Amino acid sequence: MTRVLKSMSQLPQDQDGAVTSAVIFLHGYGANGADLMGLAEVLADHMPGTLFLAPDAPETTVMAPMGLQWFPIPWIDGSSEEDAANGLQAASEDLNAYLDGVMVDYDLLPEQVVIFGFSQGTMMALHVAPRREDPVAGVVAFSGRLLQAEALQDDVQSKMPILLVHGDEDEVVPIDALPHAAETLEAAGFKEVYAHIMKGTGHGIGPDGLQVALAFMRKQLGME
Repeated sequence: MTRVLKSMSQLPQDQDGAVTSAVIFLHGYGANGADLMGLAEVLADHMPGTLFLAPDAPETTVMAPMGLQWFPIPWIDGSSEEDAANGLQAASEDLNAYLDGVMVDYDLLPEQVVIFGFSQGTMMALHVAPRREDPVAGVVAFSGRLLQAEALQDDVQSKMPILLVHGDEDEVVPIDALPHAAETLEAAGFKEVYAHIMKGTGHGIGPDGLQVALAFMRKQLGME
């Protein structure tokens, strides 16, 4: 059964408030939608007509009752691989329903939507977006990894531009996850895979990474 995702939103700051594009933030393990919504304040001035949305993940974590997760992570919470796989599948259905609803509610086409993930949110973005029937404008993937890599080539339905960003001092998700994701995506036929390494940055979003992400999103949404 699909679960309805609650979300925070920030409408375009233009005078008429018309929505011509959307950025969907997907937060990391143990956080919530509010964790990334602060980025909207930084990005909004440079992305006219953009609606910013940040859904809450559907489950609470075992580690912290106030934290949320998209699915269990065995190496963090001791869950089984089966629980993690089932959780990923369920959360993918939830996110797909959420994305479909956003496009209907705001009369947007997939090519007007960017998915912006961080950590576990990146895992969700890289898993869900390629398996959707129509490609979104792009995926921004910070500090995460591509899961079930062996299944991607058979499962992929759409191939959108993807930006991979990672800190070279990430203590949570090793930097090796970036080249692994890039190689897997390219082997699956993705023609536009970009990468940026944030020097001296741990598990987070550095200013240089955000600048690169902004330029990527503006290009993919036709704002240049």
